[in-house]
Amino acid sequence: MCSSPRGARRWLTVSLLWLASQTFLMAAGPLPRSTPEAQGVSSAAVLALVEALDREIDSMHSLMIVRHGQVIAEGWWTPYGPEHNHVLFSLSKSFTSTAVGLAVAEGKLSIDDRVMSHFPSDAPPAPSEHLQSMRVRDLLTMSTGHQDEPPTSPDQVSVRSFLAMPVPHKPGTHFKYNTAATFMLSALVQKVTGQTVADYLRPRLFEPLGIERPVWDTNFQGISLGGYGLRVRTEDIAKFGQLYLQGGRWEGKTLLTPEWVALATSRQVSNGSNPDSEWDQGYGFQFWRCRHGAYRGDGAFGQFSIVMPAQDTVVAITSGTGKMGRVLDVLWDKFLPALQSGTRPEDRAALETLRRRLATLTVAPAPGAPAPGAAVVANGSYALAANPLGWETLAVHLDPTAKRLTLTIKERGKTTTLTSGHGQWQRGRGEVAAGVLAPRAEEPMAGTYGWESDTTCVVKVCAYETPFHVTYRLTFADDQITVQARNNVAFGSTELPTLTGTKVPPSAR
Repeated sequence: MCSSPRGARRWLTVSLLWLASQTFLMAAGPLPRSTPEAQGVSSAAVLALVEALDREIDSMHSLMIVRHGQVIAEGWWTPYGPEHNHVLFSLSKSFTSTAVGLAVAEGKLSIDDRVMSHFPSDAPPAPSEHLQSMRVRDLLTMSTGHQDEPPTSPDQVSVRSFLAMPVPHKPGTHFKYNTAATFMLSALVQKVTGQTVADYLRPRLFEPLGIERPVWDTNFQGISLGGYGLRVRTEDIAKFGQLYLQGGRWEGKTLLTPEWVALATSRQVSNGSNPDSEWDQGYGFQFWRCRHGAYRGDGAFGQFSIVMPAQDTVVAITSGTGKMGRVLDVLWDKFLPALQSGTRPEDRAALETLRRRLATLTVAPAPGAPAPGAAVVANGSYALAANPLGWETLAVHLDPTAKRLTLTIKERGKTTTLTSGHGQWQRGRGEVAAGVLAPRAEEPMAGTYGWESDTTCVVKVCAYETPFHVTYRLTFADDQITVQARNNVAFGSTELPTLTGTKVPPSAR
């Protein structure tokens, strides 16, 4: 008890501050957990989904299922984990759309604003009638009127490059998937708020949802890329979908207006007529419509936030696959029929089997033995012939215990070390080549290796905040080495140039 009015006021102030902090912590905490059966789903059905995804999708990275607001299943394929961000690619677009919705609610812009009215100094000298008539809603619905997509790479995309592209179609009449249009939404939010999309969303979306370490790449001018470049965790993706499922409400507060949620996730434009294609079901404000009354944000190589309103379910997936459509097919075939109303009887045996399986998921390691069966002198440094990758030397070191293999690459004067383990992923940092929208950059990496034969070693390296894995096949013959490499997925060819080299004598190193 407090003995004075001043003490009482101080106690009340401290109490209110504590309560406010606890309210924030509750809002920013993890989603609640439950069992599948308590939310009307059998553990056996969830296990069947997990097994099908693991079997049919070449590189699953994570899965989280939320039913009635409760996480009923979650799993990560090692070396991926719940604490790590993952590149979202075009799933970033749905977050950018959300920033626009928030700015509209704050009265900073309207979706019927003409785009050029916000960027008069970046307009071409003689803007066409179609360009002048383009509105913010046309950016949101990918119906800007472009026939060809403007540049999208970080070193090229800008407001000026977007406005310089011809607009042959009347805006609003021609759907054309357009990542640069999403960049324009990001630039627009920055123009009217004075903050990047990443900074603008921090107190309005990221912090209320407990998205703790979002990372969003920018273009050469410091504008969030908008159409791609965001990294968050799997649970963050699930929370984002759950916010939309709840009509913009979170922990009793309205973060997004229900009107915006309805507009953003409904069919605003037609994008095709194939009833069996997940990319022909209509497009909203940077959200795809799905079959079965669902909608989603999605990104290249299988990054998904799938919202199923009729089933009160959200599914978050990260992966590194070229079979994005198959991911959705498996979900509809294996899981949708299992979503029942009410609860199901407890099934402890099935639940325990599911939990064990979810705890032991792994990206397939490199095949092979821990060491060659014959005396192959692989260790050493190899001088490589001139090659498009710019690799100058490659040093190979197999630990005497045959538990670790290290590759040290000198490339254009820079040295990168890739460490791999046999039968378990060894973590480190390195670089991965993955194409135009994922330039070579240092990433958290993990590697495994195995000897396919007495002369061939396979090294598999995974950049575990991205979809990308690189598999190197090293073939040794006397003092010669041949290096063949391929990415699991890429924007372009997955095959990398074959490299050859000659071992450098110790005296010449």
